[in-house]
Amino acid sequence: MRFGRFLEVSIRTRDIGASVLWYEQLGFGQLLANDTWPHPYGVLGDGHLCIGLHQRECASPALTFVQPGLADHVPALRAAGFEPRFARLGEDDFHELQLHDPAGQAITMLEARTFSPARRGHAPSLCGWFSAWSMPALDREPVQQFWEHAGAVALELLDEPIVHLPLTSDHLGLALHRPRTLEAPALVFTDPEMPALLERIDALGVARSPDLPRGLDPQRNALLESPDGTLLLLLHADP
Repeated sequence: MRFGRFLEVSIRTRDIGASVLWYEQLGFGQLLANDTWPHPYGVLGDGHLCIGLHQRECASPALTFVQPGLADHVPALRAAGFEPRFARLGEDDFHELQLHDPAGQAITMLEARTFSPARRGHAPSLCGWFSAWSMPALDREPVQQFWEHAGAVALELLDEPIVHLPLTSDHLGLALHRPRTLEAPALVFTDPEMPALLERIDALGVARSPDLPRGLDPQRNALLESPDGTLLLLLHADP
């Protein structure tokens, strides 16, 4: 991926404590964050996905990547047609920049990690296995071309469980879905034991969103919305 190695899905939150508790009850574990950011910042992971919670005003949600030597990488990025909308590259700054795909998805690039790597062997959360970051795209072709130019590989358009175009990359699964399916991006999780996981989630008192995409069986699938507004789409998958 031209943007570097995937680090986290960065989420803006007004109450980081409430967001942390919500993800923790679903089985996400806290990771050790360093002191890069002056604002309250926390990271939760399930061994495959890291969610960075930022209590500040920022573009959200953003897909955040690490690119060592970021300042030196900018000319090649621009030459490839990726023009940053924002860049902080001063000598005394922690280098970062941001750009957007044609559908408006924010992409952040940092010069270094902002938290310690997750321990190996972490059990999956009650959400199941992280599958993809799925983004609404009214005009799919330019968004697909953008991500393919960045290094992702588009697969065949799929009709099940929702109509979506999967894209693969080294460390992050992506998908494009129709805005009428979900108007906002979503973290997508799948699991063959999803009905049992949903029973455990219901027992915790975690509310389901009523906006589950049409055609999905609510006994086997669910849509959750975190306190910070992030959508989690939980899908039953065949073994």
